[in-house]
Amino acid sequence: MPVVTLAHLSDVHLAPISGFTPGYWNLKRLLGFANWQRGRKRVHQRHVADQIAADVRQQGADHIAVSGDLSNLGLPAEFETARAWLADLGPADRVSVVPGNHDIYTTRMFGASCVRDWAPWMTSNPMISSADQFPYVRRIGHVALIGVNSAVPTPPFIAAGCVGDAQLERLATLLSELGREADVVRVVMIHHPPLPSMAPKSRELRDAAALQRVLEVHGADLVMHGHNHTDTVRELPCTDGGRCLISGVPSASAAIAAHETEPLARYHIYKISGRNQPIERIQRGLNAEGGPVLELGRR
Repeated sequence: MPVVTLAHLSDVHLAPISGFTPGYWNLKRLLGFANWQRGRKRVHQRHVADQIAADVRQQGADHIAVSGDLSNLGLPAEFETARAWLADLGPADRVSVVPGNHDIYTTRMFGASCVRDWAPWMTSNPMISSADQFPYVRRIGHVALIGVNSAVPTPPFIAAGCVGDAQLERLATLLSELGREADVVRVVMIHHPPLPSMAPKSRELRDAAALQRVLEVHGADLVMHGHNHTDTVRELPCTDGGRCLISGVPSASAAIAAHETEPLARYHIYKISGRNQPIERIQRGLNAEGGPVLELGRR
């Protein structure tokens, strides 16, 4: 069986912020903008995001997965910028995306219109019979990539997520159906960390325990997430005897290390041979401010 390669990047936070006119002001966006001006704009640099994207394209992965936070304040102008960036990253049938909490930031003035604007990169292939957009499924050889939306509008100072009962039910059905195909490797992409206690309460996935049960009972091979801007690896045993790799990726635009736990810009490449076979994870990114993109490790 040929190896399928997936590139995974997240938390791009494309700069600069544009279109922040008074009609889009509310308390959360004003506080977010102040936070951006105070420090985040020095961390998330557009030239670094473009540098990472260029390296992703050069590596020639079979598919590119982007797990959210392309924007900063959930503004329509930011969604347009992100759409152009996605189009430059690759054609819609080779690139998949799910929203992050910064993309569905608030209900104020088109706060969730990224779901419409980025639809070409969030469409099942082949189509599945569902009136709802999430979870969507894309087949890349023997890999089934399942995009789950954990982004919901939240009050100021809250960056938590929620999958919701309807998505959880559909995800359980999809994982079960795909699990009956002997050679299919099930890969789930979500913005928030999928297990309990993987993020502080104000930033956690509120129904992480329910999502964990779905993964345990119905089985998955890999869950890719972002949100924490850190590099993490966990394994979740499943009731079918398999193990699900839970893998978090740092921000793809960090020009400086914001905290001890948040490194410079990085992304992952996964080499997937088949179900119950080892998955190789290659990390690429910056190891010095202003430096080139390098291979930083394999596991």
